[in-house]
Amino acid sequence: MSQHPSFGGKGKIKPKRNVLKRHERIRRLQESGKWEEEKKVFKLPKTPIQK
Repeated sequence: MSQHPSFGGKGKIKPKRNVLKRHERIRRLQESGKWEEEKKVFKLPKTPIQK
């Protein structure tokens, strides 16, 4: 039985993501100075992805 092509493998090129993960968004907000340590990690503002 063969493996379905959607499972991919090491040699495949990963598609570009259009959404940042939570820790990536927090890091970007810290770099721009818009993040405070007391804030909660829910309902974060949207951060644009640089191309």
